[in-house]
Amino acid sequence: MLPVSVLSRRADVVEVIGAALRMKAGGAGHRTIAGVLGRPATTVRGWLRRFAVRAALVAGFFTTQLVALADDPVLVLPVPAASVFADAVAAVIAVPMAVRARFPMVAAPIWQVASAVSRGSLMAPGWPPAVR
Repeated sequence: MLPVSVLSRRADVVEVIGAALRMKAGGAGHRTIAGVLGRPATTVRGWLRRFAVRAALVAGFFTTQLVALADDPVLVLPVPAASVFADAVAAVIAVPMAVRARFPMVAAPIWQVASAVSRGSLMAPGWPPAVR
């Protein structure tokens, strides 16, 4: 079992990877993100590429979780963003916010909740499984 502070097969903590995803969703490039985070550009580029490949599936998975958690899903669904990547990041961030609203005693950071929801597999190649 992995602690929620890490993702499967990633050396950096989930908060650092999450910060990179959030910056990319905001329009930053991998070199800029790498500079801000103090990580190699190739590492950051790998994270962003891995997430981008599965972004639509990740968005769908987290949106489904959000609808299941929220008392009124219409009020918490993220507005469409500028890209599928940004939509996926918004959905990932919305789920921990819904968890906090429903369970006020949960004080874990956003990206740690996202790690727990994905069982540490947020950046795994085959996760989430494609819906058939």
